[in-house]
Amino acid sequence: MSTFAVPGAELALELSDEGGHPVVQLHGLTSSRSRDRVLDLDLGRGLSGTRLLRYDARGHGRSTGRAEPADYEWPRLADDLLRLLDRYFPGEQVHGVGPSMGTATLLHAAVREPDRFSSLTLLVPPTAWATRVAKGDDYRAAAQVIEQQGLEVFLEAGRLAPVPPATEGLPETQPDVDVSLLPALFRGAGASDLPPADAIGRVAAPTTILAWVDDPAHPLSTAEALADLLPSATLEVAATRADLETWPAILAADVAHHGT
Repeated sequence: MSTFAVPGAELALELSDEGGHPVVQLHGLTSSRSRDRVLDLDLGRGLSGTRLLRYDARGHGRSTGRAEPADYEWPRLADDLLRLLDRYFPGEQVHGVGPSMGTATLLHAAVREPDRFSSLTLLVPPTAWATRVAKGDDYRAAAQVIEQQGLEVFLEAGRLAPVPPATEGLPETQPDVDVSLLPALFRGAGASDLPPADAIGRVAAPTTILAWVDDPAHPLSTAEALADLLPSATLEVAATRADLETWPAILAADVAHHGT
């Protein structure tokens, strides 16, 4: 396993080097490289002829982290991403792909350094702006439940929530995070939001937005707003598991089209 040091953490990563265009793949909150494979969100499995960098965000998967909520706010995660790009793809434009927290990280990085990205594939964008306030409260409440009642009570509440049709039939998974870090992760997420709309509107990289229906944590309203704000964006919406299974091919087409 390769690692890369950032302030307060060691990031676990893998680089699949088949030559070709550089691609960086991120994951969502409480997930990891390995968990995203189980959740059908490892879109990089459909790529060939690229230099694909996958990594676990700080505190997730096989990466280390501290129980400091500020470490998990989205701008800090964007710091980590840009450091990785400086190390592995210096001076190159990269295609970025990732779901939810990964999408947020990519957008924060692209707002700060738009020339770093040749194109983006953003999956299931999270709550943002008007819808972020209530979600932040949910995350802070989750942190308290874990601290006061334990992980199993939190997981049991999650089992009662309906699942989006596009994920119907996928295996049940647990957070790929040390339980001692989970409250800090949730508080960091609860204190985060996407960049302001006017800043996102200046990100010129061609972007595909992949969303799904019936998921309050990843509402279509965010995906539609991003499609309106980004100067060169298209939106695809998955309503079934079969739709979800087309996403790796969409990423491959994005990289092939914009990575030449």
